[in-house]
Amino acid sequence: MVKVVAKGYFYEDKTEEAIKMYEELVEKTRMEEGCIAYNLFRDTKDGSILTMIEEWENQGSLDKHMKTEHFTRLVPLIGKLRKSSELNIYELVL
Repeated sequence: MVKVVAKGYFYEDKTEEAIKMYEELVEKTRMEEGCIAYNLFRDTKDGSILTMIEEWENQGSLDKHMKTEHFTRLVPLIGKLRKSSELNIYELVL
């Protein structure tokens, strides 16, 4: 199992626009083979911080996801709306 935590620090006036783009990304990604969970969260103290928490059956499923049309189209557009981001990919240990 692979877990992804992708945190974005968005320009305050662009957060809602980003969420609209994420709607399509989430809808299409949840239908992908190997996707266990794919959820967008908003920080409770700073609404301009959005974090995608993903769970995949394996690294191969994640790799396929990152090559899909919706990922390669939407992620660069979302990236233009944020100041910075962090990406961590974890594998299950216990």
